Amino acid sequence: MASDKMSGEDGTGGDQMLPPDSIAMKIVQLAEVTSFPMDRHSWGQFVYSVAGVIELTVKSSRYAAPPDFGVWLPPETEHLAWAGDETSYLLLDIEQRLCDRLPSQASILSVGPIAKAILLDLKKRGIGEPRNADDARLMRVLIDQLSVGSPLESFLPLSDDRALKPVLEALCKNPGDGRSLEEWARQVHSTERTLARRCKRDLGMSFVKWRQRLRLSRAVAMLSDGLSVQTVGHKLGYSTTSAFIAMFQAAIGATPNAFRGRLREEDEGLR
Repeated sequence: MASDKMSGEDGTGGDQMLPPDSIAMKIVQLAEVTSFPMDRHSWGQFVYSVAGVIELTVKSSRYAAPPDFGVWLPPETEHLAWAGDETSYLLLDIEQRLCDRLPSQASILSVGPIAKAILLDLKKRGIGEPRNADDARLMRVLIDQLSVGSPLESFLPLSDDRALKPVLEALCKNPGDGRSLEEWARQVHSTERTLARRCKRDLGMSFVKWRQRLRLSRAVAMLSDGLSVQTVGHKLGYSTTSAFIAMFQAAIGATPNAFRGRLREEDEGLR
């Protein structure tokens, strides 16, 4: 497992970690599972996964953005990061004075068609920082587009509760574990009612919904890695492939195969 700063294409720090004069964009490509140490920047940072999965942890919340979303870290936000193998993501560094319209807390932000088109254009042309007034305006529009959606506080919140925390951590390691909440309660010497109440209190959702979100984020990563739909469904604990397809389609609005086709098109555009 590698460990380094969450920086530029070569995975190194140094000059890559200098604050941007205004806005800067870079693409990071990682061949192996990578764990990044606690970090904090004086500038804001938007993280958008192109392929694979990257997870950022801020205090008691884990941010693993679903498709068409990215993770926003306001200036001075302490965070940990973890990326799976064969992961590719875009980093948008935004100077502090330009962050006023973006959320003041770590959030999941929607990446709509206009924002996605701008990211694609900047990547195709190799624009890391604005080269002229047109580039500067385009990047300002990108910030505007990211600021218009309603942010999600967390796609996958965590808990420090002594009974619930080990359950969530075990599931993060093995999302295919199909044990019921009652079975988990016995494992951590608690009761189903107590754990259910703490899920609502700390996660803002039921145990079943939280586990579905976890499986969805893992499914996106596995499909991006080229695993078959049948293999992904099996690894995530679904009894049948059709049950997995139904869950995925209800959450994403497309079948796993259709979603993978869209990923291929976007990946070709980013090359």
